[in-house]
Amino acid sequence: MAKIVGYIAASLDGFIADEHDKLDWLFKYDGMNLGEHDYRLFMKGIRTIVMGRGTYDFLANDPAPWPYGDQRSVVVTSRPIENPKGSIEVRDNVDDLIAELRGLEDGNVWMLGGGMLQMAFMERGALDEIEIYIIPELLGGGRHLFPPTGFRSTPKLISAKTLDQGCVRLHYRFS
Repeated sequence: MAKIVGYIAASLDGFIADEHDKLDWLFKYDGMNLGEHDYRLFMKGIRTIVMGRGTYDFLANDPAPWPYGDQRSVVVTSRPIENPKGSIEVRDNVDDLIAELRGLEDGNVWMLGGGMLQMAFMERGALDEIEIYIIPELLGGGRHLFPPTGFRSTPKLISAKTLDQGCVRLHYRFS
């Protein structure tokens, strides 16, 4: 059974994008040494990437080639995607998607992008683990790591580690 995981960066004040939905603040840290927690190493264990429509649109509007050609990419949206960038599958029902993902046996699933879809998975008990990389930046506003939905949980801290340039990695498991 596939493990469904999150791997995401947030500012010290809890935002994943600034007030203009930009990630420039995060790109300043592209050269950061994450050692054994490096994104490229993380991606070696990922077979399926799941993202919401906002994340897909962000990636599709980037002039760079589609970055996930080696993985199955699923976009959760109720709106059609005209002329998709990259090879993607579209799903519109989160509950059906979770059942489908739980049946996979060819690698882990990464919940890519913003916290709305991750929250939908958490609310259904379907997010197994999450790695949150706290970046030492205060944005003062923007897109929250997780939207305030009223959902409550007490995940178990697996590890906390200080990394390069003041970044802190928090790794949690959900029951």
